[in-house]
Amino acid sequence: MMPHQKNKIAFFGTPDFAVWVLDALLKRGILPDLIVAAPDAPKGRKLVMTPPPAKVWAQAHAVPVIQPEKIRTPEFETELRNLAGADGWDLFIVAAYGKIMPENILNIPARKTINVHPSLLPLLRGSSPIQSAILADMRETGVTIMRLDALMDHGPILAQKKANLHSWPVDQETLGKLLAIEGGTMIADLLEKFPDPALFPETEQDHSKATLTKKITKEDGLLDLSADSYQNWLRYNAFKGWPGSYFFQDTPKGKQRIVISDATFENGTFVIKKVIPEGKKEIAWKEFTRP
Repeated sequence: MMPHQKNKIAFFGTPDFAVWVLDALLKRGILPDLIVAAPDAPKGRKLVMTPPPAKVWAQAHAVPVIQPEKIRTPEFETELRNLAGADGWDLFIVAAYGKIMPENILNIPARKTINVHPSLLPLLRGSSPIQSAILADMRETGVTIMRLDALMDHGPILAQKKANLHSWPVDQETLGKLLAIEGGTMIADLLEKFPDPALFPETEQDHSKATLTKKITKEDGLLDLSADSYQNWLRYNAFKGWPGSYFFQDTPKGKQRIVISDATFENGTFVIKKVIPEGKKEIAWKEFTRP
Protein backbone atom coordinates (compact mmCIF):
# COMPACT_ATOMS: atom_id res chain seq x y z
CA MET A 1 0.00 0.00 0.00
CA MET A 2 1.23 3.47 -0.90
CA PRO A 3 0.95 6.08 1.85
CA HIS A 4 -1.60 8.86 1.36
CA GLN A 5 -0.23 11.40 -1.09
CA LYS A 6 -1.51 14.92 -0.74
CA ASN A 7 -0.18 16.27 -4.01
CA LYS A 8 -1.46 15.26 -7.44
CA ILE A 9 1.72 14.88 -9.48
CA ALA A 10 2.53 14.45 -13.17
CA PHE A 11 6.05 13.32 -14.04
CA PHE A 12 7.70 14.26 -17.34
CA GLY A 13 10.66 12.06 -18.31
CA THR A 14 11.87 9.69 -20.99
CA PRO A 15 15.23 7.85 -20.65
CA ASP A 16 16.89 5.74 -17.95
CA PHE A 17 17.75 8.91 -16.00
CA ALA A 18 14.03 9.53 -15.52
CA VAL A 19 13.52 5.92 -14.37
CA TRP A 20 16.24 6.27 -11.74
CA VAL A 21 14.52 9.40 -10.42
CA LEU A 22 11.18 7.56 -10.37
CA ASP A 23 12.73 4.65 -8.47
CA ALA A 24 14.08 7.04 -5.83
CA LEU A 25 10.68 8.74 -5.47
CA LEU A 26 8.87 5.40 -5.20
CA LYS A 27 11.30 4.28 -2.51
CA ARG A 28 9.99 7.21 -0.47
CA GLY A 29 6.35 6.42 -1.21
CA ILE A 30 5.82 8.96 -4.00
CA LEU A 31 4.06 7.52 -7.04
CA PRO A 32 3.09 10.01 -9.78
CA ASP A 33 -0.51 10.05 -11.00
CA LEU A 34 0.63 10.41 -14.63
CA ILE A 35 3.83 9.97 -16.61
CA VAL A 36 4.45 11.98 -19.77
CA ALA A 37 7.16 10.48 -21.99
CA ALA A 38 8.45 10.94 -25.52
CA PRO A 39 6.86 8.75 -28.22
CA ASP A 40 8.14 5.25 -29.01
CA ALA A 41 11.12 5.43 -31.37
CA PRO A 42 12.96 3.08 -33.77
CA LYS A 43 15.94 1.41 -32.14
CA GLY A 44 18.79 -0.88 -33.17
CA ARG A 45 19.91 -1.97 -36.61
CA LYS A 46 16.45 -3.26 -37.47
CA LEU A 47 14.84 -0.01 -36.28
CA VAL A 48 12.27 -1.77 -34.13
CA MET A 49 9.76 0.66 -32.58
CA THR A 50 10.68 0.66 -28.90
CA PRO A 51 8.98 2.29 -25.90
CA PRO A 52 11.14 4.67 -23.83
CA PRO A 53 12.27 3.44 -20.39
CA ALA A 54 9.88 5.79 -18.55
CA LYS A 55 6.90 4.29 -20.39
CA VAL A 56 8.02 0.77 -19.50
CA TRP A 57 8.34 1.86 -15.86
CA ALA A 58 4.88 3.45 -15.91
CA GLN A 59 3.27 0.30 -17.26
CA ALA A 60 5.09 -1.87 -14.71
CA HIS A 61 3.74 0.30 -11.89
CA ALA A 62 0.22 0.76 -13.31
CA VAL A 63 0.67 4.50 -13.80
CA PRO A 64 -1.18 6.08 -16.74
CA VAL A 65 1.23 7.26 -19.45
CA ILE A 66 0.82 9.59 -22.42
CA GLN A 67 3.31 10.24 -25.23
CA PRO A 68 2.45 13.44 -27.09
CA GLU A 69 4.21 14.10 -30.38
CA LYS A 70 3.95 17.84 -29.69
CA ILE A 71 3.41 19.71 -26.44
CA ARG A 72 3.02 23.22 -27.86
CA THR A 73 -0.58 22.69 -28.91
CA PRO A 74 -3.90 23.66 -27.34
CA GLU A 75 -4.98 20.03 -27.62
CA PHE A 76 -2.15 18.80 -25.39
CA GLU A 77 -2.80 21.46 -22.77
CA THR A 78 -6.49 20.53 -22.73
CA GLU A 79 -5.69 16.81 -22.45
CA LEU A 80 -3.25 17.42 -19.59
CA ARG A 81 -5.74 19.55 -17.66
CA ASN A 82 -8.53 17.01 -18.18
CA LEU A 83 -6.37 14.15 -16.90
CA ALA A 84 -5.98 15.94 -13.57
CA GLY A 85 -9.65 15.77 -12.73
CA ALA A 86 -11.66 18.44 -10.98
CA ASP A 87 -9.02 19.48 -8.46
CA GLY A 88 -6.26 20.04 -11.03
CA TRP A 89 -2.55 19.30 -10.81
CA ASP A 90 -0.54 20.26 -7.75
CA LEU A 91 2.98 19.67 -9.07
CA PHE A 92 4.88 18.70 -12.22
CA ILE A 93 8.27 16.99 -11.88
CA VAL A 94 10.56 17.02 -14.93
CA ALA A 95 13.62 14.78 -15.34
CA ALA A 96 15.23 14.40 -18.78
CA TYR A 97 11.96 14.74 -20.67
CA GLY A 98 13.72 15.73 -23.88
CA LYS A 99 11.44 18.61 -24.84
CA ILE A 100 11.54 22.26 -23.80
CA MET A 101 8.46 22.95 -21.70
CA PRO A 102 6.45 26.03 -22.77
CA GLU A 103 5.20 28.46 -20.14
CA ASN A 104 1.54 27.55 -20.57
CA ILE A 105 2.40 23.98 -19.50
CA LEU A 106 4.79 25.03 -16.71
CA ASN A 107 2.05 27.18 -15.22
CA ILE A 108 -0.67 24.50 -15.11
CA PRO A 109 0.13 23.10 -11.62
CA ALA A 110 -1.07 25.08 -8.64
CA ARG A 111 2.32 24.62 -6.99
CA LYS A 112 5.04 24.91 -9.63
CA THR A 113 6.96 22.75 -12.06
CA ILE A 114 10.29 21.50 -10.73
CA ASN A 115 13.21 19.87 -12.50
CA VAL A 116 16.06 17.50 -11.64
CA HIS A 117 19.19 18.86 -13.34
CA PRO A 118 22.44 16.84 -13.00
CA SER A 119 24.87 19.68 -12.36
CA LEU A 120 25.58 22.34 -9.78
CA LEU A 121 23.68 25.16 -11.47
CA PRO A 122 24.37 27.71 -12.82
CA LEU A 123 27.25 25.54 -14.10
CA LEU A 124 26.61 23.21 -17.05
CA ARG A 125 23.22 24.33 -18.20
CA GLY A 126 21.84 22.61 -21.28
CA SER A 127 21.48 19.12 -22.72
CA SER A 128 24.73 17.35 -21.73
CA PRO A 129 25.75 18.25 -18.15
CA ILE A 130 26.82 14.70 -17.25
CA GLN A 131 29.02 14.15 -20.31
CA SER A 132 30.37 17.71 -20.09
CA ALA A 133 31.40 17.30 -16.45
CA ILE A 134 33.38 14.17 -17.34
CA LEU A 135 34.95 15.74 -20.43
CA ALA A 136 36.04 18.77 -18.42
CA ASP A 137 37.48 16.55 -15.66
CA MET A 138 35.10 18.34 -13.29
CA ARG A 139 35.44 16.14 -10.23
CA GLU A 140 33.17 18.41 -8.19
CA THR A 141 29.74 18.10 -9.71
CA GLY A 142 26.32 17.33 -8.35
CA VAL A 143 22.57 17.73 -8.80
CA THR A 144 20.16 20.64 -8.55
CA ILE A 145 16.42 20.76 -7.96
CA MET A 146 15.09 23.93 -9.54
CA ARG A 147 11.80 25.54 -10.48
CA LEU A 148 11.46 25.75 -14.23
CA ASP A 149 10.84 29.09 -15.91
CA ALA A 150 10.71 30.18 -19.55
CA LEU A 151 14.51 30.13 -20.02
CA MET A 152 16.78 27.06 -20.17
CA ASP A 153 17.92 25.89 -16.71
CA HIS A 154 17.45 29.47 -15.51
CA GLY A 155 14.91 29.16 -12.71
CA PRO A 156 15.49 29.49 -8.97
CA ILE A 157 17.20 26.72 -6.99
CA LEU A 158 15.23 24.75 -4.40
CA ALA A 159 17.95 22.31 -3.34
CA GLN A 160 21.45 21.38 -4.41
CA LYS A 161 23.92 18.67 -3.44
CA LYS A 162 27.46 17.72 -4.45
CA ALA A 163 28.04 14.19 -5.71
CA ASN A 164 29.80 11.80 -3.36
CA LEU A 165 32.23 10.13 -5.77
CA HIS A 166 34.66 7.50 -4.51
CA SER A 167 36.62 7.34 -7.76
CA TRP A 168 37.13 9.48 -10.85
CA PRO A 169 36.48 9.55 -13.70
CA VAL A 170 33.30 7.50 -13.83
CA ASP A 171 31.30 6.72 -16.95
CA GLN A 172 28.18 8.69 -17.85
CA GLU A 173 25.76 5.95 -16.76
CA THR A 174 27.37 5.59 -13.33
CA LEU A 175 27.38 9.35 -12.76
CA GLY A 176 23.88 9.77 -14.19
CA LYS A 177 22.40 7.07 -11.97
CA LEU A 178 24.07 8.51 -8.87
CA LEU A 179 22.77 12.02 -9.58
CA ALA A 180 19.27 10.84 -10.58
CA ILE A 181 18.81 8.82 -7.39
CA GLU A 182 20.09 11.74 -5.34
CA GLY A 183 17.75 14.09 -7.20
CA GLY A 184 14.70 11.91 -6.53
CA THR A 185 15.67 11.65 -2.88
CA MET A 186 16.04 15.45 -2.65
CA ILE A 187 12.54 15.96 -4.06
CA ALA A 188 11.16 13.52 -1.52
CA ASP A 189 12.98 15.42 1.23
CA LEU A 190 11.49 18.71 0.01
CA LEU A 191 7.97 17.30 -0.06
CA GLU A 192 8.44 15.85 3.41
CA LYS A 193 9.73 19.11 4.85
CA PHE A 194 7.37 21.35 2.88
CA PRO A 195 4.23 19.27 2.09
CA ASP A 196 2.84 22.24 0.15
CA PRO A 197 5.25 22.82 -2.79
CA ALA A 198 4.11 26.46 -2.87
CA LEU A 199 6.26 26.89 0.24
CA PHE A 200 9.48 25.50 -1.30
CA PRO A 201 12.32 27.94 -0.48
CA GLU A 202 13.86 29.46 -3.62
CA THR A 203 17.29 30.96 -4.27
CA GLU A 204 17.96 32.91 -7.45
CA GLN A 205 20.86 31.58 -9.53
CA ASP A 206 23.94 33.73 -10.05
CA HIS A 207 23.41 34.05 -13.80
CA SER A 208 26.79 35.76 -14.29
CA LYS A 209 28.47 32.41 -13.52
CA ALA A 210 26.36 30.34 -15.92
CA THR A 211 28.07 27.97 -18.36
CA LEU A 212 26.42 26.14 -21.25
CA THR A 213 26.80 22.61 -22.59
CA LYS A 214 26.33 21.53 -26.20
CA LYS A 215 24.22 18.76 -27.67
CA ILE A 216 26.19 15.52 -28.04
CA THR A 217 26.24 13.99 -31.53
CA LYS A 218 27.43 10.66 -32.91
CA GLU A 219 30.48 12.42 -34.31
CA ASP A 220 31.67 13.36 -30.80
CA GLY A 221 32.58 9.72 -30.16
CA LEU A 222 35.45 9.79 -32.67
CA LEU A 223 38.78 9.36 -30.84
CA ASP A 224 42.24 10.28 -32.07
CA LEU A 225 44.34 7.45 -30.65
CA SER A 226 47.48 9.57 -30.99
CA ALA A 227 46.01 12.27 -28.75
CA ASP A 228 46.54 12.70 -25.00
CA SER A 229 45.80 9.39 -23.23
CA TYR A 230 43.96 10.92 -20.28
CA GLN A 231 41.75 13.03 -22.54
CA ASN A 232 40.85 9.89 -24.48
CA TRP A 233 40.03 8.14 -21.20
CA LEU A 234 37.73 11.02 -20.24
CA ARG A 235 36.05 10.90 -23.66
CA TYR A 236 35.60 7.13 -23.45
CA ASN A 237 33.85 7.50 -20.07
CA ALA A 238 31.76 10.49 -21.16
CA PHE A 239 30.47 8.73 -24.26
CA LYS A 240 30.18 5.17 -22.95
CA GLY A 241 26.81 3.76 -23.99
CA TRP A 242 25.95 6.57 -26.42
CA PRO A 243 27.36 7.72 -28.76
CA GLY A 244 30.19 5.34 -27.81
CA SER A 245 33.87 5.73 -28.73
CA TYR A 246 35.33 4.71 -32.06
CA PHE A 247 38.13 5.32 -34.56
CA PHE A 248 38.62 4.65 -38.25
CA GLN A 249 41.13 2.29 -39.80
CA ASP A 250 42.21 2.23 -43.43
CA THR A 251 41.48 -1.05 -45.26
CA PRO A 252 41.68 -2.08 -48.93
CA LYS A 253 37.92 -1.40 -49.09
CA GLY A 254 38.22 2.06 -47.55
CA LYS A 255 37.89 3.38 -44.01
CA GLN A 256 36.46 0.94 -41.46
CA ARG A 257 34.77 2.12 -38.27
CA ILE A 258 36.10 0.39 -35.14
CA VAL A 259 34.02 0.71 -31.95
CA ILE A 260 35.92 0.60 -28.66
CA SER A 261 33.79 -1.66 -26.46
CA ASP A 262 36.11 -2.00 -23.46
CA ALA A 263 39.04 0.10 -22.26
CA THR A 264 40.90 1.09 -19.13
CA PHE A 265 43.56 3.53 -17.96
CA GLU A 266 46.83 1.98 -16.76
CA ASN A 267 50.08 3.71 -15.81
CA GLY A 268 49.03 6.93 -17.52
CA THR A 269 48.02 5.19 -20.73
CA PHE A 270 44.64 4.69 -22.40
CA VAL A 271 44.51 0.92 -22.92
CA ILE A 272 41.97 -0.57 -25.33
CA LYS A 273 40.82 -4.05 -24.28
CA LYS A 274 38.11 -4.97 -26.81
CA VAL A 275 36.78 -3.59 -30.09
CA ILE A 276 33.94 -4.25 -32.52
CA PRO A 277 35.05 -3.87 -36.16
CA GLU A 278 32.28 -2.62 -38.42
CA GLY A 279 29.96 -5.48 -39.36
CA LYS A 280 31.77 -8.00 -37.14
CA LYS A 281 31.67 -9.41 -33.61
CA GLU A 282 33.57 -8.12 -30.60
CA ILE A 283 37.20 -9.25 -30.40
CA ALA A 284 40.11 -8.67 -28.06
CA TRP A 285 42.39 -5.75 -28.95
CA LYS A 286 45.41 -8.06 -29.02
CA GLU A 287 43.71 -10.25 -31.58
CA PHE A 288 42.60 -7.24 -33.61
CA THR A 289 46.13 -5.81 -33.78
CA ARG A 290 47.83 -9.15 -34.42
CA PRO A 291 49.86 -8.95 -37.70
